[in-house]
Amino acid sequence: MSPFQLTRTLAADAAGADLRADVLHGLTRSPKELPPKWFYDARGSELFEEITRLPEYYPTRAEREILAARAPEIAAATGARTLVELGSGSSEKTRFLIDALLPGLDTYVPVDVSESALTGAAESLLADRPGLWVHALVADFTRGLALPGTPGPRLVAFLGGTIGNLLPTERHTFLRSVRAMLTPGDALLLGTDLVKDEATLVAAYDDASGVTAEFNKNVLSVIDRELGADADPAAFDHVAVWDAEREWIEMRLRARRALTVKIPELDLVVPFAAGEEMRTEVSAKFRQAGVRKELAAVGLELTRWWTDSEDRFALSLATVG
Repeated sequence: MSPFQLTRTLAADAAGADLRADVLHGLTRSPKELPPKWFYDARGSELFEEITRLPEYYPTRAEREILAARAPEIAAATGARTLVELGSGSSEKTRFLIDALLPGLDTYVPVDVSESALTGAAESLLADRPGLWVHALVADFTRGLALPGTPGPRLVAFLGGTIGNLLPTERHTFLRSVRAMLTPGDALLLGTDLVKDEATLVAAYDDASGVTAEFNKNVLSVIDRELGADADPAAFDHVAVWDAEREWIEMRLRARRALTVKIPELDLVVPFAAGEEMRTEVSAKFRQAGVRKELAAVGLELTRWWTDSEDRFALSLATVG
């Protein structure tokens, strides 16, 4: 029997329908906005992998440092027999957790919207971990999630600081849905980027070599290809700003001149004034007290807190309170 199983919970046309809905809603409101999930087509994923290797972009290195050092502690604290990873992607950093949890780990459940990412990661993991069972889910975890029947205790991992891409009300809804997955003995491992000086934060989202700018503009290429639009990425500038009051970075696209974008698939014409900005990502940064409060609001108790050697990034372990 194959040690790999894949379950699809997304309809075949779900991504296209979501894109049309998000573009119609986001480009007809004021100020304009698009959700960051549309960065990640094949080209966008390549660009993000390049971003993680840039000297300015510290989060990936900082989180990997924590996982490499603390995975045995996480394994000992949770005793997890099932590891669920939300937004698993390539599962590259997760290998630290998997290897620390083996041989007691029975099942790894990666969850992602990309079937190709899931199958590629599973093939790589299983090649040298013959005792592992992988049950991959093609699913959008932001819509709520029904997990397969797997042995407990379970550890749900949400790494990469991705929770920062959700607005506060969205974070509460998401954390509440995660809490609903957990039973006594289960735990959540949450990655959060931490508040730090503005120069370091802005540089991480506006690198000198322009890779993040290309990544940001890639959302326009996605709309052009999928919806027949005529948005010209060269007509927009990449902008990254720190909102000190909300403690988040905003990425935006700023129109270099007055222009219109035609989107035939939506029968829509979108005007942009010269200098008008469209928000494409929020990336919230956190403090320990704030993380504790948000977890407690959904019935989770922060029990362990690990940071990298420079206190740039944190992993939180939370249990059912």
